[in-house]
Amino acid sequence: MTTSSSPSSRRARSAPRAPAKYVVVRDHLLALIADGLEPGSPIPSERELCETFSVSRMTVRQAIDTLVVDGALERHQGRGTFVSQPKLDLQLRLSSFTDEMRRRGMEPGSVFLTAETTRATPQVAQALEIATGDEVHHLRRLRTADSTPMAIEENWLTASLLPGLLEGALDFSVYQRLGEVGLEPSWGEDVIQGHVVSSEEAILLGVPEGAPALDITRRAFHDDVAVDYSRSLYRADRYTLWVPVAAPHPAASRPSALRTRMNQ
Repeated sequence: MTTSSSPSSRRARSAPRAPAKYVVVRDHLLALIADGLEPGSPIPSERELCETFSVSRMTVRQAIDTLVVDGALERHQGRGTFVSQPKLDLQLRLSSFTDEMRRRGMEPGSVFLTAETTRATPQVAQALEIATGDEVHHLRRLRTADSTPMAIEENWLTASLLPGLLEGALDFSVYQRLGEVGLEPSWGEDVIQGHVVSSEEAILLGVPEGAPALDITRRAFHDDVAVDYSRSLYRADRYTLWVPVAAPHPAASRPSALRTRMNQ
């Protein structure tokens, strides 16, 4: 004999489960951010959240932990928990930092740390496909967006391609100058690595020493001419890396000469 459950018991079983307590707290914090809690603003204290939602401190910490991992919040030792600056997607494009920031509606800036004409080391010569000791322009800049440090960028360019590059004001875009002499980069190759910032890099970028960074080494070409060799160190707390992928194709006729960083 088969027994059937009553309508009330079926309704009880089909009733939606209440969300976990930490999820309620997490969603409340996300709503505060969506409603205008600005980056850099402190969130309510753990004690306030415990009293508001009648939950334990462990539950509140679980909610905050999930948002820290997601990048919505960041902890500062001895100060508290704050709304994070939004991360920028770093899509690998053959464009200058200046163009990328303007595309995002931000005002790019540069602080020149080094601007010199020097002799190519073996590593630089190999990257630019010139002879060791040939003259190269070496630039090292702190790149900013809306006055916030974003990256440290170094460039090496064969001096004979841009003989007057360092004459006059140091307020130029490398790719723009290359374009002016008919050498605008048309293709390139990147090597991406994780990096732990040094004390000097940390001061420049405004991050703690040992913080993670994205280290991108690039060779840019105009046709078959290597026109720029660069290394960019991006703050990992302000960027996520977005890379489109496709099905593999037959190998290009020109093999990559930069499978790994140049023997640094």
